[in-house]
Parts: sequence; structure tokens; C-alpha cells
Amino acid sequence: MSYASRVDEVATAIADPVRRHILTMLRDAPLSAGDVAQHFAISRPAISRHLRVLRESGLVRDELVGRQRIYRLDPGPLAPLADWLAGLAGADRWERHLDALETEIYRTRRERRGSGPAEHRREHTA
Repeated sequence: MSYASRVDEVATAIADPVRRHILTMLRDAPLSAGDVAQHFAISRPAISRHLRVLRESGLVRDELVGRQRIYRLDPGPLAPLADWLAGLAGADRWERHLDALETEIYRTRRERRGSGPAEHRREHTA
């Protein structure tokens, strides 16, 4: 599968708010499909379909434990999407802006230290 189609598949999987909520739940702990379903007002078959989409995109791994299938988050496939979003958002541009702001703050502080209390009083009494 190509890089672009992999990013598209992950983006499609997380486009649905129910699937995003499931990912958030699985971030905290592995859960069975029944445990996941308890948090939603939709049918268990609908939850199973959402879990299948997440599993097929690689965002969720499942394991059979006894008679239950336990789902775990696998955040690995999010990395290429996060990289693409960072490039789109212009992370470097923001970093340059923040560096310029830091320089300006440093310069302002240095100027204020240069005009100590004695100089400050002279300006106001003259």
C-alpha cells in the first residue's frame, strides 16, 4: 500500500466521531467490543463495524482472550498522518515565529535591565 493511500485510509478511519471516541477509550485501556458498546447509544453490530474499520486501518489490534475479543490501540499508523498535518500546518513557519518572539522578549528584557531604577527616576523627575 502506498504512503498516500495509507494516510487516506487512516484519515478516513478517524473521520467518524464514534471511531475517534473509540480510539480515545482504547488509549486508556484495552477493551472488549461489549465494553466499548456500553458507551454508545448505537447497536453492537454498529460498534463491530466501527471496530472493523479501525482494525483494517491498522489503528486497532485485536486478540482473542477466552471467548472475548480484546481491542488495543496501535497509534503507529497515525504518525504519517501527523507528519502530513504538521507539514500542512506549517510547523516550521510557527517555529520561526516563536523564535522571533523569543528574540524580541529577550531584547526587551535586556533594554529594561539597561535602564535601571536610577535612570528611570531621572526620566520622571526632569
